[in-house]
Amino acid sequence: MLRMEHSEAVERLRAAYRALPAGAPVRLAKRTSNLFRFGDDRSSGLDVSAFGRVLSVDPDARTADVQGMTTYEDLVAATLPHGLMPMVVPQLKTITLGGAVTGLGIESSSFRHGLPHESVLEMDILTGDGRVVTATPDNEHAALFDAFPNSYGTLGYSLRLRIELQPVKPYVRLRHVRFTDADACFEAVAKECASGEHDFVDGVVFRRDELYLTLASFTDQAPHTSDYTGLDVYYKSLRGKETDYLTVHDYLWRWDTDWFWCSRALGVQNPVVRALWPKRYRRSDVYRNIVAWDRRHRFSDRLNKIRGRLPEEPVVQDVEVPVARSAAFLDFFHRDVGISPVWLCPLRLRGNKTWPLYPLEPDTLYVNFGFWSSVALQPGMAEGHHNRLIEERVNALGGHKSLYSTVHYGREEFWRLYHGEAYAPVKSAYDPAGRLPDLYDKCTR
Repeated sequence: MLRMEHSEAVERLRAAYRALPAGAPVRLAKRTSNLFRFGDDRSSGLDVSAFGRVLSVDPDARTADVQGMTTYEDLVAATLPHGLMPMVVPQLKTITLGGAVTGLGIESSSFRHGLPHESVLEMDILTGDGRVVTATPDNEHAALFDAFPNSYGTLGYSLRLRIELQPVKPYVRLRHVRFTDADACFEAVAKECASGEHDFVDGVVFRRDELYLTLASFTDQAPHTSDYTGLDVYYKSLRGKETDYLTVHDYLWRWDTDWFWCSRALGVQNPVVRALWPKRYRRSDVYRNIVAWDRRHRFSDRLNKIRGRLPEEPVVQDVEVPVARSAAFLDFFHRDVGISPVWLCPLRLRGNKTWPLYPLEPDTLYVNFGFWSSVALQPGMAEGHHNRLIEERVNALGGHKSLYSTVHYGREEFWRLYHGEAYAPVKSAYDPAGRLPDLYDKCTR
């Protein structure tokens, strides 16, 4: 029944696509977004509400067929009863599978399993010319399959994906290891990721001399379990607990309740506010909607001006830097940006295959740095000052920057970094009329 409903939904979507006026912008009418570009008008677009379900889970093959707009919250809910989970589960509940593949995703299993697109076996993609094609690594649409990651919907939209799953145990044991020196911390990252002893590795930087690496593994039993969906806050526990236990479900969503630590800026970590804030609204999509409203209406900017405060530049980025150069990046970041905390998440490509639009080197361990806040613009600083500094330093250290937030590269530099020579022929083959936006224009407008 679900397969038949899916086929009917595909035909309705194709018809709706064909009915759009020539030259009209094409966008999806989505309920949620995890992009940090707030200028797009999402009030209308293609209705993709019928593409948010898990079509099937095959416990024997350890695969799932999933519609592209399915959130990881729903995907995990469908796979965990089978003792399975996706190879990588991005940290926020409303990230969709299709979004994580076309826009990249990462989490603490990425040092073992790479990025979400690396566990995709095949995809049905609605292309810019209105076709629905099935792309695999080795069929006639292999070039589209390879270029789809990091294309952000500019080559098409995934309607169905078949993905690999991995087995889980009921609980996760966490060990938080403190470091007072960045060099020692990143040496430990390289050592622990190479050891094969852990299922998950990530960390948090609170200050120059206070860094934590969390080494976590599946376990069949737990003497107790913590709950960070109530009054306790997960990231604060790193400072007070050397060892912790969570159910697999709560481990996967440990960051979502407080949007890492960004709920702090909204007052949700104040004990009084937290007690009054309904538990069902302590989640990342609620906080993002508040921030989106603020960005669109510039409420905080106006309030800062009234209070006589300096204007602030949002600095919301994820970047990957080779582990051997990560201490150098962090030193720069402390000195010239100054945001804290900072998330650390090691990453290595799963295999030897390279992906043209996000060209990480095989057999190289990277560290993802995630930072999501704002920095005061001192007199004389141009808008985007700190974001440009970060882009320049990441490039100089041989790293890469995710494109879900502000991008300041010029066109020539952008296409050099994200392999325009690989993107252009695929764009021409599957969207010859340019119905979908160009990747550079979408990321920089």
